[in-house]
Amino acid sequence: MTPAELSRTVLRSVRGAVEEQELSVPVPARIVVQPPPRPGCGDYASNVALQLAKPAGRPAREVAEILRKRLAGSPGIARVEIAGPGFLNFTMGDEAQVALVREVLAQGGGYGERTNSGARSDRSAEAGSADGSATGAGAAASAREVVVAEALARIDAAAGVPARSCAPPVPHSPDLVALLARLGSDEARWALLRPAAHDPVRVPERPVQRESNPRFRVQYAHARARALVRNAGELGFSGEPGDVGLPVGEGASGFPEEAARRSGAGTQAAPAARTLQGLLTLLATYPSVIEAAARLRAPDRVVRHLEATADAFFRWHDDFPPLPVGEQKPLAVHRARLALAVAAGTALANGLRLLGISAPEYL
Repeated sequence: MTPAELSRTVLRSVRGAVEEQELSVPVPARIVVQPPPRPGCGDYASNVALQLAKPAGRPAREVAEILRKRLAGSPGIARVEIAGPGFLNFTMGDEAQVALVREVLAQGGGYGERTNSGARSDRSAEAGSADGSATGAGAAASAREVVVAEALARIDAAAGVPARSCAPPVPHSPDLVALLARLGSDEARWALLRPAAHDPVRVPERPVQRESNPRFRVQYAHARARALVRNAGELGFSGEPGDVGLPVGEGASGFPEEAARRSGAGTQAAPAARTLQGLLTLLATYPSVIEAAARLRAPDRVVRHLEATADAFFRWHDDFPPLPVGEQKPLAVHRARLALAVAAGTALANGLRLLGISAPEYL
C-alpha cells in the first residue's frame, strides 16, 4: 500500500463516519499521510483527527478513536494507534510491503509518473539533452536556469502537468557549455540541481568518483542493484516479491525465527527493522516527491530523495544481504530481497533520468 492508497483509505473512513452520522464535518478533499517524525511511531502518520476536531466540536483523540475503529483491520494495515493529542499512526502489514515492491517492478521505468495516458513518457525532446538545447527564457539564461528548466520539463511530464511554455528551444549558455566540458554532464547537472532555489551553487573543481560524492553514491547504489541481478543470475535465481526475512544474524542464513531468538541474535532486530522500513517508505513516497517537485518548481527535492534512497539502500543491503553466502543455496528470502533491491534501483534510475543524469549499469 502506497501513501496515496493509504490516504484514500483514511478518506473513505472519514466519509463513512460522516454518512453514518458518527461525525458531523465537511469531508476533506484529500488527507495527508506521511512518514512519522520519529522512529517507533509506525510506518505512516496523519493529523486528520486534529484537523476535523474543531468542525466536529469534539476532542481530537475522540475523533481519532472513531477513525481508528473504522480503519482497524483494513487490508494492508496491521495496526492503527493514537498518539499525542490525536495523531493516527499506521503500521503496515507484510502484504503491503510485498504489494509495493510488486507495483514498482510492474511499472518499471514508469514508476512515479502520472501521465494522462497512463503510459511512460519520455519528453527528452522538450526537456533538452546534455549536448543539445533546452527550454528557457533566452540565450542569455544562466547555466543553472537552463539545467533547472530542463529538469522541470521532465518532472512536469512525469507528474502529468501540462507544458508550461511553448517557447522554442534555445542554445545552452556559454557558462553551461564550459561547465559540461570541465565536469562532465552528470557532475555538472548534479551540482546545479542539488541546491534549493535560494541556496548558492557550489561547483566542484573536478568530479570525484567515490562515495563521499552524493551524485556518485546514488549512481553507485543503482549500479550495485544491477550487479546483484547479474550475480543472482549466475547463481540461478531471480527476484520475486515476498517476505525479506530476518536481518543478518537473525535468520539470514535460513534459520527459523524461533531458532534465531533462542540463539540470542535478536538484539539488532529493531534497528534493522527501521532500515527496512526506511527503504520501503522512500520507495512508496517517490511518486509524491515527483508531484511536489513539479508543484513547487523544486528539482532539488528529487535530488535529496535520491540521496536518501541510496543511503537507505546501502544500510538495508548490509542488514539484509540479497545473495546467499558461501555454500548456502538461494532461498525464497533471497528472491524477495533481490526483488526489493531491483525496486530500489528502479526508483533511483527513474529519478536520475528526470534530472538528466545517467544511471550506469556498471561503475
